[in-house]
Amino acid sequence: MRCLGLDLGSKRIGIALCDPDERVATPLQVVNRSKTKHDDHVTIRRLVEEYEAQAVVIGLPLNMSGKATAAAQSAMTEAEQLRSVLSVIGVAVYVHDERLTTVSADRSLMEMQMKADARRRVVDKVAAAVMLQGFIDHRRNTSDRA
Repeated sequence: MRCLGLDLGSKRIGIALCDPDERVATPLQVVNRSKTKHDDHVTIRRLVEEYEAQAVVIGLPLNMSGKATAAAQSAMTEAEQLRSVLSVIGVAVYVHDERLTTVSADRSLMEMQMKADARRRVVDKVAAAVMLQGFIDHRRNTSDRA
């Protein structure tokens, strides 16, 4: 199943995509937030249709103890809104723990000796890929045990 991963930020949305076999998540792009979430959701729906994604996975920013933060509540609210938009085209919406994905993405980019301004332009899509990879790995490990 091809999945689109979203790292929802207040200014940008990082987007990643996995292959149909759910093996590898790849950074796709960063979308700047528009004036309304409705417009953002239209953009996401277009990407879902363009890449023929069957599911969207939204990063859930829990705190280190696993409790929901204000940002996590916001992500869950937006996930519900996206479910309404995407359910009409048969696309499922999931949430997945994204703790430390941005830190991990930024660290990887620093190891590549990428300058700070260049990192800022791509870190959101790399964080989305880290989160999406965690989601597909979890699905694979869970289904392997069944």
